[in-house]
Amino acid sequence: MNRASLDKQPRDVAKMFDQVAARYDITNDVMSMGQDRRWRKVVVDSVAPRPGDLILDIAAGTGTSSEPFERLGARVVPADFSLGMLRKGKQLRPDMAFTAADAMQLPFADGVFDTVTTSFGFRNVQSTQEALREFRRVTKPGGKILICEFSTPTNGAFRKLYSEYLMSALPRVARKVGSNAESYVYLAESIQAWPDQAGIAAQLQDAGWSKVEWRNLTGGIVALHRATKPVKNFAE
Repeated sequence: MNRASLDKQPRDVAKMFDQVAARYDITNDVMSMGQDRRWRKVVVDSVAPRPGDLILDIAAGTGTSSEPFERLGARVVPADFSLGMLRKGKQLRPDMAFTAADAMQLPFADGVFDTVTTSFGFRNVQSTQEALREFRRVTKPGGKILICEFSTPTNGAFRKLYSEYLMSALPRVARKVGSNAESYVYLAESIQAWPDQAGIAAQLQDAGWSKVEWRNLTGGIVALHRATKPVKNFAE
């Protein structure tokens, strides 16, 4: 079985997700003890989509994160670079516009989306700065970005316990559920290597986003970052 390394070569990451696509959603649900459903609901509430809004959902996988937007009347483009994930998503949700896309080179015109969102996939992008600039390019002036990603627990004692869970229990749970345990070792390592809340906020600002803010969920296990594309950006 394939696992990616922390240099996040796109081909390796895509291949890894191709291999875990069949049971990825159920594995995540088990490992998060159902918390992923609550986190995703917070994302939808924070986006607050209006009927007719056009939303780009990056690293959408099988479309679990995209479906709620569509139910609320938005038009959604679930995008991912794992063809295995996209094929599984199309089987489950044949009416959705699944699109193969690299976050660092999006196949979309400038300024077309009302919102760009990504849930639990941004840390797998090789260059987050390139991706954030691409996200800004395809977003309408005044549009927003929302990133939901694993982050750094704010309590030191809890942070230590959480780290131990990631590196020991997480691969064992994945093996029992029937997924690729080696891939989940990479996912655990990628969470530990990920910048903290302030670090991601700084990256958003450096990429030209404004009104950057974040909200901690479940003690900082997950952070929800939100920002806006300036109506006028004289640097462009």
